[in-house]
Amino acid sequence: QVQLVESGGGLVQPGGSLRLSCAASGTIFNIPIMGWYRQAPGKERELVALIGKTGNTAYGDSVKGRFTISRDNAKNTVLLQMSSLKPEDTAVYYCRSSSGSLEVWGQGTLVTVSS
Repeated sequence: QVQLVESGGGLVQPGGSLRLSCAASGTIFNIPIMGWYRQAPGKERELVALIGKTGNTAYGDSVKGRFTISRDNAKNTVLLQMSSLKPEDTAVYYCRSSSGSLEVWGQGTLVTVSS
């Protein structure tokens, strides 16, 4: 069972960009789905983006066209490139791996979008 560690969060101005990284402690090559989720204060956790083993992707409606998810199986890393950030993107961002009934979550990284 891999462990996931997110990094790259921080404070960014509206309209800015940020790249989050999710590093796995083991291979992610055979993990069917890797994803990013976020949870804003007082709100439920929501899907941001998913990526399959073959690179197929899916995005939450609120981030389509602004965020891009990618995975590097050789480096056991999943990236989330975020652009045109808005204050409503402020949240703790979590990485998740999903393999059948087994899921693993990272500890999260805080993204704050504010001027």
